[in-house]
Amino acid sequence: MEIILADSAGFCFGVNRAVNKVEELLASGEKVATLGPLIHNPQYLKSIEERGAIIVSSPEEVPDGYELVIRAHGVAKETVNDMKKLNIGFFDATCPFVKKIQNIIAKESNADNITLIAGDENHPEVKGFRSYCRGESFVFNNEEDLLSVIQNHPEIRDKETIYVAQTTFSVEEYKKCSKLIKKYCTNVKIFDTICDATSKRQKYACNLSHKCDIMVIIGGKMSSNTQKLKAVCEKNVKTYLIESAEELKDIDFTGCSTVGVTAGASTPVCIIKEVIKTMSESINNQTESAEAAEQAVADSDISFEQALEESLKSLNSDQKVVGTVLRITPTEIQVDIGRKQTGIIPNEEFSADPTVDPATAVNVGDQLNLIIMKTNDADGFITLSKKRYDAQANWEIIAAAKDNGDVLEGNVTEILNKGVIVISNGVRVFIPASQATLSRSDKLEDLLGGKVSFKVIDVDNRRRRVVGSISTVLREARKASRDAFWAQVEIGQKYTGTVVSLTEFGAFVELAPGVQGLCHKSELSWNRIKHPSEIVNVGDKIEVVIKNIDAENKKISLGYKKIEDSPWEILRRDYPVGSVIDVQIVSLTTFGAFAQIMPHIQGLIHISQIAAHRVEKPQDELNIGDTVKVMITGIDFEKKHVSLSIRALLSAEEETAPEEEEDEVPEGTAIPIEELLAKAEAEGTVGE
Repeated sequence: MEIILADSAGFCFGVNRAVNKVEELLASGEKVATLGPLIHNPQYLKSIEERGAIIVSSPEEVPDGYELVIRAHGVAKETVNDMKKLNIGFFDATCPFVKKIQNIIAKESNADNITLIAGDENHPEVKGFRSYCRGESFVFNNEEDLLSVIQNHPEIRDKETIYVAQTTFSVEEYKKCSKLIKKYCTNVKIFDTICDATSKRQKYACNLSHKCDIMVIIGGKMSSNTQKLKAVCEKNVKTYLIESAEELKDIDFTGCSTVGVTAGASTPVCIIKEVIKTMSESINNQTESAEAAEQAVADSDISFEQALEESLKSLNSDQKVVGTVLRITPTEIQVDIGRKQTGIIPNEEFSADPTVDPATAVNVGDQLNLIIMKTNDADGFITLSKKRYDAQANWEIIAAAKDNGDVLEGNVTEILNKGVIVISNGVRVFIPASQATLSRSDKLEDLLGGKVSFKVIDVDNRRRRVVGSISTVLREARKASRDAFWAQVEIGQKYTGTVVSLTEFGAFVELAPGVQGLCHKSELSWNRIKHPSEIVNVGDKIEVVIKNIDAENKKISLGYKKIEDSPWEILRRDYPVGSVIDVQIVSLTTFGAFAQIMPHIQGLIHISQIAAHRVEKPQDELNIGDTVKVMITGIDFEKKHVSLSIRALLSAEEETAPEEEEDEVPEGTAIPIEELLAKAEAEGTVGE
């Protein structure tokens, strides 16, 4: 018959830290009070009580001269404030995982949002969590409880919500509740707060329960994590929960070939050893002969004591732990990881970035995620690495991004023949050339040293190789930009765009990623131009206005020339009726002369307005090319006509009585200017 001890049995580092502190205080002769039972184990509590430790239920009960220890479960925020007001000396042994959840709630909760907590509402840990909530909070113990909370409080569906779990909550139940929350809550932040040691303990126990005929759980019957272990195992096999070796007598091991053993986080090593030893003896008594039992043990690959010692080597190489910074030296960082040995992080194992100075990057009291590199019991220290933990954690982030479709960021550090290398969270990611840019004409060298966004398209865990795509992110961003643009674009809107290409007939301007419009050369300038390059160049940023939209064919017409630069607007602004200006004669007709006021605008000096006396022909007074002073006597902006007069400027002394005109257009006869223009065009005497 084989006894198998599950991995990760016994004290977790949080409980171990609290227990070690109490042991240290008692050994030094200090008077110790614990705020509530230190751990859920009657035998251990009895042993420390016999050595003088007392249990109090509130800070007010602490006698003078006693050092108060806050247990791993932590306490409510108000309790900490009370201790400070009472000026009580205390040691905060709150588990770092519990402290982390308290900090999350304190940071994320507010008066307007809701906090959902998976756990036992009567558990001290959960009571502590709720004290940090600034808004409403609800506690549930399973999927059914959660559904009831959501149905009774429909406001949860629309309000901002945060979701955390008690550190010892069932991993399986947590996943079910997470799925339900995502289904009903539209604005939720989910934090995975189950202790890593708890999840591992449950996982190892579950796996072992599939292989054994019986499972024995050692731990306090009031302990939450022990109850969770029992619940996990009894789904697969007959499971017994015991607090001490004495209870083994009630278990019948007859017919069992394999017995699995695990222990809760509050179970001391001495009790686990005692249970296994007693179990061995009990099995021997129930076997046909002691010799057969001994032979069974001898045939096993490992003895009970060896199995126990191996399982209790909770700090094996490559195991993850959390360390609290105790001291910082020029060469290393010393941390407390919940063991008697001191944890050491050499400077070279702190960060993959050689520019980071550990002495300035952390402070005493900071908590660090670490990986154990080597345990040296003889020297009394454990060598740890933050750099390797970060590398492993970052690899997991990168690997998970493929399944989740996450967009990651990184810096391009190398240019290769077939692509580029991007460093993201310390992990090398290869981006093939075909996935690095949107266009083959884009140069890979332009990416070097820059920050890029990419998606993971392939992960080879065995070879630790990651392949990514920058172009996928660019295409998705371009599509999103196009969709957003077309959803709101209207005629008359102004945009600042970039000239991306020139043709004989106009300039193409990019208004948003993936969206271009055409600015015809006639819209580039009020003057006639032969080519757009006379006004703009590729790469110029110009302000344009939407002139026309063809939404079906996704075509846009743009205007660049500004209305205020129109010659007619300049005329309106600078040359009102009555203005006196110099003009140049550009053509002569039988009824008058056309004069250039400014580029693109000509005015008519009617024959009757050329001089103060009778004029037979305009050619008698004026020549093409002459510059004369005139008064603007009329402007029709709608029809684009301007009337000019020289006569209006002549002094009264120079005027003579008008003689009878013999011209086909007698003076004073009202003739529409359109007819005059039409006649001039027919004669070919109108200037450009």
